[in-house]
Amino acid sequence: MTAIKNSLDVALRWLCIVLFVALVLVVVWQVFSRQVVQSPATWTTSVAQYLFVWLALFGSAWVFSEKEHIAVDFLTRLVRVNGTRGMEITVNVVILAFAVLILVWGGLRGVDLTWSQKVSGLPVNIGTMYLALPISGLIMTFYSIFHIVEAFHGRGLPSDDEEIREAV
Repeated sequence: MTAIKNSLDVALRWLCIVLFVALVLVVVWQVFSRQVVQSPATWTTSVAQYLFVWLALFGSAWVFSEKEHIAVDFLTRLVRVNGTRGMEITVNVVILAFAVLILVWGGLRGVDLTWSQKVSGLPVNIGTMYLALPISGLIMTFYSIFHIVEAFHGRGLPSDDEEIREAV
């Protein structure tokens, strides 16, 4: 499972790099065509918006893999070492439920509803653009399961916080 996670991490890192570079190039072309050529490219706004959304969704999945996401860990840090494992598992089960229900299931519904709608000025449909939701949801589902298994075995738990330990 760790090998799959590491491969997925590398793939996500490169995907995020490619999406970011593409986003920068599209925005630079948008500014150049508007300010220098005086003939704005109409497609750049839509492409930049969709690139940004895809970058945000896949970037958040990658950050979640590394446990670098924004986390309110006050309660986790207050729990004694024996309770930390349960808290870690509970948090990841909640994230798993969000990923499955909102991103995957809701994303697939959104794709289905918008599959026939066309993006003006682009040769793709809106449903194709919304595919980032269920795809990133599946990736986050995998990472949640990975983190639950790691926590169940006592690996990857938050470190004991000296400051909290002294306060309690």
